[in-house]
Parts: sequence; structure tokens; C-alpha cells
Amino acid sequence: MRGTIIKKHVTEFLLFLLCTSFPVHGDSLAPVGNVHRVSAFDTEGSSLPISFASSSRITLEGDTRFLLGIELELSAPQNFLNYRGGLAAAVYREFADAANGQAPETVRELLGRDPLPSRVRSIYQIPLRENHGLRTSPYATVLTGVVDTATFPLLFQLAAETRELSSELQTMVFDLKVRPILSNEGLVRFNFQYPDNVQDRPLTVLINGDALANFRVEHLLRSGEHQMTIVSEYYREQRIRFVVERAKLTELTVELEDSTPLLIFEHPAGAMVYLNNVLVETPQAPHPVDPGVHEVRFQVSDYAIVRPVTVQKGKTYRIALSIDISISETE
Repeated sequence: MRGTIIKKHVTEFLLFLLCTSFPVHGDSLAPVGNVHRVSAFDTEGSSLPISFASSSRITLEGDTRFLLGIELELSAPQNFLNYRGGLAAAVYREFADAANGQAPETVRELLGRDPLPSRVRSIYQIPLRENHGLRTSPYATVLTGVVDTATFPLLFQLAAETRELSSELQTMVFDLKVRPILSNEGLVRFNFQYPDNVQDRPLTVLINGDALANFRVEHLLRSGEHQMTIVSEYYREQRIRFVVERAKLTELTVELEDSTPLLIFEHPAGAMVYLNNVLVETPQAPHPVDPGVHEVRFQVSDYAIVRPVTVQKGKTYRIALSIDISISETE
């Protein structure tokens, strides 16, 4: 029994030594040396030096809706290849924590950590939204889970992987480049111009067949061509194709048209047009009418042709009189 207890304590002690031998949860937190400001409108990003003695703060600026993630490219000097397993890339979030009612204290929480491979260039990615599609590969490592943009700023640090770190490795200067990973999306904003006689009446806007809940706000769409359809009792139906550019705002101005039905007449010179027994003075111009059944009469000298026309709201009708010659052969 006593031997079992001793063996248990020895096992616990060995586990304690094992945990404290690797500074995953106890990194010496270096002061901030540089600040990288990530923006969707600066695709080149920023490149600044970093060493074991300092950390880099990463902030987000401007509209973050285009950001799929951020990419960190770490470049090492050539002599880094002489060392293996000495340093790790680590990312933390920094926040103020008020403990026991005392003044807030700055706390760092480890979000991700990965030993630096023995090469001069390493790429790490930090996803910023669900369904990001980023995957660890031989070319890049996804260093953290999804990080909410509200979590920023983040801190990037070169952390020690061993207790004994050579002086050369401690003073070695790396280059850290931080740039945005953009989603394949852009924004579109609709500006509607209403006819004077029908202001701000209800309408439905469909994008690629799907109705928008609120067409008065900006919408995030995949880059490329889209079709907008306008459906309303008060305005004419319209179909408009437009293109959304990646990480850009597209302003689309739409001139709405009254849904009153229109008649346009075409006829040879000398003919007269009557609508409901009233002479149409300017038949070539669009003629507004009420929905329903109307009578159209073309008069050429003593010859007249009368036709009923049923019109619907939001439609335009072109009514043409054609005079033709029919030739046939008889025996």
C-alpha cells in the first residue's frame, strides 16, 4: 500500500516536471515592439522586424466584413537553419481583467502556438469567420481557431521552446509581414429614384431570385455578375444586371417607373387613331391608360379597323396597324 502511494507521488512529480519543462502555458511575455494595422484596403500589408525580445501587436482597421482571415509571413535569417526546435510562433489575445475588485490588469490569453520549422520562411493563418475554408498544408499553418474581430488586438510573439536558449537565437532578428486574407465578396448599395407621382411605395427587391429582407442597407455579395429584379404593385417590374467587385462597394442607382399601363401606336401616314372613341393627338408617344378593356380604332379615309385591348398594370403595349398586299394566282 505504501509503495503504491509513493509510486503515485513520483508519477505526479514527473508529470509536474514534464509540464513545466515546456513553456506552452508559461511563456515570458515580451513587450510590444511594433504594431501591424491590418486593413482590407491594404492588401500588401506591413513588414516589420521582430525578435525573441519583443512582440508585435496586430490591430484591425476599417470595414472588416471583407476579411476572411489574416496571414503572417515570418522570414528568418539564414543562420536560423542551424537551430531546430528552439522557437515557436505564438498568438495571444490581450484584455483587461479586474480581479477581486482591484484595478484592471492586462492579461494575455494564448490562442495558438506552433514550433518554428527549420526553414527561413514560414506562413501562418488566423481565420476570422466561420466556414473560412483555410487549411493547414505544407505551405501554410492555420495557427488558431476562428478569432472574432472583436477580440483584437492580438499579439504575435516568438516564444522559447527550450529552457536553454542560445544568445544568438535570443538576439536574432526576423521579419514579420502581416496582410489580410480577403473573401471573394464585395458590397452593393441600392439608391432608388422614385417618380414624382408615386413616392416611397412598397416594393420587393430580389437578388438572383432571393428576396432581400431590407434593401435599404448595404449587402455583402460574392464578386461577379448578379441580377436584381424589382417587383411592386406601384412600380414597373425591372430586371437589372450588375457586377460586384471584390472588396469594393458598388453603388447601383435605379430609376423606378410608375406602373400605369402604357399604349404606343404605330400606323402609316394619314391614318388616325381613336381610343375609346377619342382621337389620340400624339399616338407615337406613350399613352397612359387605366387597367382594363379599351377599344382602339384605326381610321384610314372611309376604312376603319376596331380592336378591343385588355391592359394590365405595369405593362406597355405596342399597337400597330399594318397594310399589306396579298397576291395569289388563280386559273
